[in-house]
Amino acid sequence: MKVCRRETFNAAHRLFVEGWTDEKNRSVFGKCSNPNYHGHNYILETWVEGAIDPLTGYVFDLGELKEIIRREVSHRFDHRNLNLDCPEFEGKNPTAENIAVVIWNLLRKSLPEHLKLSVRLSETENNWVEYDGH
Repeated sequence: MKVCRRETFNAAHRLFVEGWTDEKNRSVFGKCSNPNYHGHNYILETWVEGAIDPLTGYVFDLGELKEIIRREVSHRFDHRNLNLDCPEFEGKNPTAENIAVVIWNLLRKSLPEHLKLSVRLSETENNWVEYDGH
């Protein structure tokens, strides 16, 4: 059985490779390489999978999952500049792919080991990434 908690956060970032010229960064990342950054209203779906507990009827308490997401993700990234404010992205280009991996790693450490975890992150209404640890 899989259960999901949906949360949102807002953050700014700039996609660029240090050492590339501005022209090269613009040719690869387009307007996402704006030197003054740009922002997104991210939608995060956190999916946990496991057996249904016969006593509670839960796979995992979604209230507890909500608090884990808020502690590990929302409080850390909401209304932040991912490039400048978040050490998790030091040396990493904060693409949706890398953001999803960082979030998965943050959440994984706070969940019981027997649960499978996957995260789905929407950067725009047309662009989604999904990561399950592989």
